[in-house]
Amino acid sequence: MDELPNLDYFIQIADGDEAIVNTLISILKSEFPQQIESYNQNISEANYIEAAEAVHKLKHKVGLLGLEKGYNVANEFEHSLREHNLQNKNEFEAILKNITNFIQKL
Repeated sequence: MDELPNLDYFIQIADGDEAIVNTLISILKSEFPQQIESYNQNISEANYIEAAEAVHKLKHKVGLLGLEKGYNVANEFEHSLREHNLQNKNEFEAILKNITNFIQKL
């Protein structure tokens, strides 16, 4: 994957205020693993509509971290899941792993 997660958008919306950036990072660190857990549980149980809802939430985190191509993959995967289709699953999960690795280093 040639896209790397970044905090550029967080810094932009915080207008460079480090306390706000840290708050946004804290929220990300809290919500992201929970949303991945929800996604994984629903995928494993073939609850594709619920999995699509989890992907919808994760998609926004992907976008906030500057992954434009990743956002598009997530969007396509969300719509595929609503049709009970797993197209783009592996690519989406690679994006999640990339973000998880990034968050762990923050």
